[in-house]
Amino acid sequence: MQDPDVEIRPATVDDAVVLGGFGAELIDLHHGWDSARFISTGPSTSERYARYLGDQLGKPDVVVLVAVQAGSVCGYTFAAVQGYDYMALRGPAGVIHDIFVEPHRRRQGLGRMLLDATASALRERGATQVVLSTAYRNEAGRRLFATAGYRPTMVEMTLQLNADEVGPDVVR
Repeated sequence: MQDPDVEIRPATVDDAVVLGGFGAELIDLHHGWDSARFISTGPSTSERYARYLGDQLGKPDVVVLVAVQAGSVCGYTFAAVQGYDYMALRGPAGVIHDIFVEPHRRRQGLGRMLLDATASALRERGATQVVLSTAYRNEAGRRLFATAGYRPTMVEMTLQLNADEVGPDVVR
């Protein structure tokens, strides 16, 4: 699915500030789904996220792509080719860490375009498999990943040892 009004390209240092904001939105989204499991943002989250992603740019095994629509960055992916991970019981693979599209631009195919371009970039870097994790409550994301050919392979489960820290948004 290719939209001529959308450009998918490698992120640049000039994109870092926008990506930092998107990273903070991604954290807020997850925290809203389950505040006992996912961290919350703070006053410097956007800047710290921007600095982190900016530091990743140019690394040979890292992929940071942006979606640009109407001259504006509106989404991104962050992924990397990684070696064996014995804790995850996984061989070398491309690992998608982040995928984000601005809320008002979702359901237009941008996420799928980013996902496909990221998989291609990981393949170019030698990956023969791509894995990602998604929040249990991220139903839209799970649908996107399934329609793109990803299949469920793991389920993370969390036990909150301090019951006082479990908020009302936690599924019991």
